[in-house]
Amino acid sequence: MDPQLQTLIDLQALDSKLADLSSELAKLPDQITAIQASVAESVKAVETLRAKLDTTKKEIRLKEKDLEFSAAKRAKGEARLYEVKTNKEYSAVLAEIEEIKQEKARIEEEILALMETQERLVEEIREAEVRRASREAQGKSEEAAVRERLAALEADLALLRADREARARQLPPELLTDYEKLLRHRANLAVAPVLPGGICGGCRVSLTLQTFQELKQQQSLRTCESCGRYLFWVPA
Repeated sequence: MDPQLQTLIDLQALDSKLADLSSELAKLPDQITAIQASVAESVKAVETLRAKLDTTKKEIRLKEKDLEFSAAKRAKGEARLYEVKTNKEYSAVLAEIEEIKQEKARIEEEILALMETQERLVEEIREAEVRRASREAQGKSEEAAVRERLAALEADLALLRADREARARQLPPELLTDYEKLLRHRANLAVAPVLPGGICGGCRVSLTLQTFQELKQQQSLRTCESCGRYLFWVPA
């Protein structure tokens, strides 16, 4: 095989590998961000429940004050029963006391409902704390794995780039320039194999019979008449 063609093939393999690893590397920071966001969401879920619990406790305290105020009003009303002079006034005070009793019953029901909510929130917080702890541990492990992969990719890329530079220096400057131009404009594929039937592995266009025969000999550089990619023949 022509030495320059072999160098181009090797260079293409390195550039394809570099592109794949660079693409994977570019996605890793987003994976880390997603992991951290998932952990933060589990923490926020606990905080949201705790905020609801605090609000419920405040509402209970307010209702308990309302209950104390209602009890004071009832005591005051009952005391007035001994002060009224007429049956009409007596009936009015009794009606007021009854209304206070109903108000007390309503407040007690509201307090009971709030206490049930409080108990439910306490249980939900306990479960959410378990999930948070689990998610934090899992997130820590996942992030460590991603960061380990990121470091490995950076190391691999450094070695590949060094190898790539060494291979690139083996080509004449004008050939390297043409190769890199094709690489940019041909979807990172500047060197392609010839597929069965004499078809360009880059653009899938059939080659002329003469080009196909010359490629089989692999004695010189040949390009696709359609896309301009460098071609090579892989014997069956």
